[in-house]
Amino acid sequence: MSKELVFKKEPLVRMVKRDSISKTKSWEIRLIAILLSLIVVAIMIVAATGQDPLQVYAGIISGAVGTNRRIWATIREILILLVIAVGLTPAFKMKFWNIGAEGQVLMGAIASAALMIYGAGKMPNWLLLVVIVIVSAIAGMIWGLIPAIFKAYFNTNETLFTLMLNYVAMQLVNFCIVYWESPAGSNTVGIINSKSLAGWFPDIFGNSYILIIIIVTAITVGVHVYMKYSKQGYEITVVGESENTAKYAGINVKKVIIRTMMISGAICGIAGCIIVSGASHTISTSTAAGRGFTAIIVAWMSKFNPWVMLLVSTLLIFMKQGSIQIATTYNLNKNASDIITGVILFFLIGCEFFIEYKLEFRKKKREEA
Repeated sequence: MSKELVFKKEPLVRMVKRDSISKTKSWEIRLIAILLSLIVVAIMIVAATGQDPLQVYAGIISGAVGTNRRIWATIREILILLVIAVGLTPAFKMKFWNIGAEGQVLMGAIASAALMIYGAGKMPNWLLLVVIVIVSAIAGMIWGLIPAIFKAYFNTNETLFTLMLNYVAMQLVNFCIVYWESPAGSNTVGIINSKSLAGWFPDIFGNSYILIIIIVTAITVGVHVYMKYSKQGYEITVVGESENTAKYAGINVKKVIIRTMMISGAICGIAGCIIVSGASHTISTSTAAGRGFTAIIVAWMSKFNPWVMLLVSTLLIFMKQGSIQIATTYNLNKNASDIITGVILFFLIGCEFFIEYKLEFRKKKREEA
């Protein structure tokens, strides 16, 4: 039989999963993604405003940290986003896809607002604050407990369940606004206790945001230690890897699911308390403002590392706060800041693909057949 040469045709480009990648290279890919996102945003800015993009970026920096007040507002928003992402970590580590952080935050916010309204003048402010934090945590915990029970005992889809509870929480906020609106007929609650400041986070060293820093730092460190060094943290990891393995090891999977979602919901409930008692001092359906969904991206991109979450939260909030300023300065659409944030998120999420996979181009191989 004669021999002939043939060419095997392969795709021009194919995706290949990486066996491993160094931390240095993975961060280089992320840095390239950030730079590319900034270039795309610059092109969009030029198209929309005709302004020098460097001047606009200077405006973004000024909008985020241009004054002392803006610096602290940016820090506050970073911490709120961070604590929600930290709250999602235990559930996600267990592979319980808690998409309901938005609703859990709103339930904590409802509890906080209710206590500010009905508890003002009935107890010392320090005690009122303690009660607010505890009850807000319980409210968020209950909102996380409901889907956990259904998942543990009826194997319901937690993604849909927690997502739907977000809308239930929003309707509960609307229901409360009817009774709490001020002034009457405004369909808004207004600033709660603007004169007495009952239920407001107190100034520490002349700054009302110091208490937020303390609470978020304590929660972040606590969750990190809990997940990495405690027996329950180990159980969460095992359940996330394989429920069958967990059962074989004698772990009560139902108990772990319920306990973990109670912790996750409680932390998100405290985030609602921070927003209402420590920042806005009011409540509406936009109190969570999409932070619950953004926090999912923050937690996922950070591989559930709380210190990386801080970096990702800082980047997103820095750009968002700055974008709000340039939208005002250059008379852009009110959604301009969301568009800019969306572009950055698109590149950051996309870069994770190139960290997990690489592209290989076709090489002609001549084989003898």
